[in-house]
Amino acid sequence: MKIKDTPQEINKTLDGAKKALYAQDDNGEYKIIASAGWKVEEMATLAAIEELKEQEKAAFKEYLEGRLSPLPYYMYQKRMDISILACTAGMCKWRVKRHFKPSVFKKLNNNILMRYAEALDIKIEDLTHNDRI
Repeated sequence: MKIKDTPQEINKTLDGAKKALYAQDDNGEYKIIASAGWKVEEMATLAAIEELKEQEKAAFKEYLEGRLSPLPYYMYQKRMDISILACTAGMCKWRVKRHFKPSVFKKLNNNILMRYAEALDIKIEDLTHNDRI
């Protein structure tokens, strides 16, 4: 992309901030250019956020029904997926997914719960007390 072609449409998801893009100058050299974004990017971001909100609602419903632990609810609330949560908590994906089961989650020790709380930036009590959600 040439510098003159760098998108400068207003993108509400950036909240007025600019982001860095690489673009070629007239000499063919790459430069870092500030971009306000473009509408297609904004639409994709808003669609992804809406999908995470729907997943959060579904996880909350399944939590209330006793089919899920509170872990997936907080994961979606923090705009994460299993891969991101696993990486942030320093665990394997299969292990995180296993902890979505209420019966398994109830048996987790404080060290594991603390890793999740830190990864999700919440208090450990929020994970362990049913009335906190």
